[in-house]
Amino acid sequence: MKLLVTGGAGFIGSNFILYMLEHHKDYDIINLDKLTYAGNLENLKSIDGSTHYSFIRGDIADAKLVGDIMDTGIDAVINFAAESHVDRSILEPAAFVKTNVLGTQTLLDVAKEKHVSRFVQISTDEVYGSLGATGRFTETTCLHPNSPYSASKASADMLALAYHETFNMPVLITRTSNNYGPYQFPEKLLPLAITNLFENKPVPIYGDGLNVRDWIYVMDNAEAIDRVLHKGKEGEVYNIGAGYESSNISLIKTVVKLMNKSESLITYIKDRPGHDRRYAIDPSKIMNTLGWSSRTSLDIGLKTTIDWYEGNRAWWDRIKSGEYMKYYEQNYSSKGLKAY
Repeated sequence: MKLLVTGGAGFIGSNFILYMLEHHKDYDIINLDKLTYAGNLENLKSIDGSTHYSFIRGDIADAKLVGDIMDTGIDAVINFAAESHVDRSILEPAAFVKTNVLGTQTLLDVAKEKHVSRFVQISTDEVYGSLGATGRFTETTCLHPNSPYSASKASADMLALAYHETFNMPVLITRTSNNYGPYQFPEKLLPLAITNLFENKPVPIYGDGLNVRDWIYVMDNAEAIDRVLHKGKEGEVYNIGAGYESSNISLIKTVVKLMNKSESLITYIKDRPGHDRRYAIDPSKIMNTLGWSSRTSLDIGLKTTIDWYEGNRAWWDRIKSGEYMKYYEQNYSSKGLKAY
């Protein structure tokens, strides 16, 4: 197969590319990424020079560019490209609508015109809104997004499903719980905590820290998306979760303990607006119909993640300093494309 992976320089997208090239050695992958602040080509240094991988800097909302890429014989699109940080969506909602909604519409339009055989839209459990103390999200849970980010992702999901119903497009959607693991941008809770703890800096926690999330190791999610791509039923939504629920404060205290640091570094800060209280995924559908299940326990995943950040300090130092962006400005100008 020849895959177009959009947003493949980001955290989940880059891990997915690495997973696919390891498990499908005869596949070809084109990575289309705009290289906004959260995109980092260093995530994919291990496959530099691979004859099965190429990179193009560009915007998914650029219909001509997307069309030119799809004309190379793309079999499937996996759309990771998204503005994804809730805090940033509160400050600048328009950017999230432009990329997450209009960008997805462009991809769908071009994929329809080019008769692409599979279109996997990568979504999030945040489209369901907030749960109470009990229950879990299923694929039939009503959508109730509470932030500009989650509203934009819910809109993209609805567009994708509408294209399936209206145009018989081969669309599939995955909605995943909170991912963690290598190459996650250090503005997110876990990598921010881990890197700050290595530097003996305060670890900020919103509100009372009792917001609950369902955590999944990123490579388990990559395997699930692979399963949906190859075996999923068109027009269906698949929830992906590992069943490891934890409050933010409990999770960070576990990390502090694993790193032999002091809990005195934990700092409570003002809660953000519209902060959902609890997410929890019911993955029964993908488990029962596609035979997927999570492989990595939360304890093992956290230890693996901490070890990775300890062994790759140069990677996150360049991000925190902003040094990594200078390379893109020199080699991947916004006015021109450069593939390798």
